[in-house]
Amino acid sequence: MNVLPFWVVIPAAGIGSRMQADRPKQYLPLAGRSLIEHTLDCFLNQPGLRGLVVSLAENDPYWPELPCAQDVRIRTAAGGRERADSVLNGLEALVAQGAKSEDWVLVHDAARPNLAATDLDKLLETLADDAVGGLLAVPVRDTLKLAGADGRVTATPDRALFWQAYTPQMFRLEALRNALSGALGAGASITDEASAMEWAGQAPLLVEGRADNIKVTRPEDLDWLAGSMPATD
Repeated sequence: MNVLPFWVVIPAAGIGSRMQADRPKQYLPLAGRSLIEHTLDCFLNQPGLRGLVVSLAENDPYWPELPCAQDVRIRTAAGGRERADSVLNGLEALVAQGAKSEDWVLVHDAARPNLAATDLDKLLETLADDAVGGLLAVPVRDTLKLAGADGRVTATPDRALFWQAYTPQMFRLEALRNALSGALGAGASITDEASAMEWAGQAPLLVEGRADNIKVTRPEDLDWLAGSMPATD
């Protein structure tokens, strides 16, 4: 099987205020290590990995204490005010490492540590020759309700039309850089890399992944993951 080369950016400058913890959520303990260490492991043993950049908040006191901070395969970049700024800085760091404009870049949430290797392989294989790129996603399972300003239901849309966006999201370096820069300059609302590509007129491909590739947002998410992961010494 041919190995598709790729680069990775992990935006990790957020504070995760909804966790109500004493540190950013990516540094909370999970099965004997920090959450972000599990996230990085999803990529470090992949044969196609060319390089990985973690975008960090200024004066981050937690990262230097992690064993992975000494891993020569990992570089860091400055985090930005918004996710898109952090990703852009990560892309620039990849260019400094030798990444080319047509190289594939995967952007993955720092607080999404349960990415299955089979999902990563599926994403890489599905998008290898795609003209745009795409993202892991899961079809919405529950009934959706559209709410009015008063909190009352105004409609029940067809859930078959909706997917929940996950990461990694996979795009060509230069196309993603241009989309993010353009969207930020225009003041567009950019919540993930796919939305920047959509702003640029592209239609990313949805690649169905596992529903347990969850992003830790609230304390109960971390509790669920702790119960599903084997502990490490």
